[in-house]
Amino acid sequence: MSTELETFFDDFVRAFARFDGALIARRYATPYLALDAAGQARAFATAEAIAGYFQSVLDHYAAQGCRSCRYHSLETVSLGSASVLASVTWELLDGEGRTLASWRESYNLKRGGEGLRIYASTDHAE
Repeated sequence: MSTELETFFDDFVRAFARFDGALIARRYATPYLALDAAGQARAFATAEAIAGYFQSVLDHYAAQGCRSCRYHSLETVSLGSASVLASVTWELLDGEGRTLASWRESYNLKRGGEGLRIYASTDHAE
């Protein structure tokens, strides 16, 4: 599962670099639940809603000078044969590779016919 998750997040990084919310949304199951660091929960019932959410996030990052991202410190906990909890530290990078922001996030993923999909995510509170 570790190699599969590394591939998943490597693909996520490549998709992020395109700044296309619909491309990011393909990695998410419906419904999807997002919990931010302040404890605000948002539920998304459709792929279109997920794509719109991520497009607004990507637009915000781009306006702040973000041009790419990277992850590190991947940790996983198996939740049976078809689910996993994965935690990563994200860094948003400017055009010269300098870190603009960093946070830790955990993802609940499930394996289905299309591979791994995120069905819930939690930003770690500081």
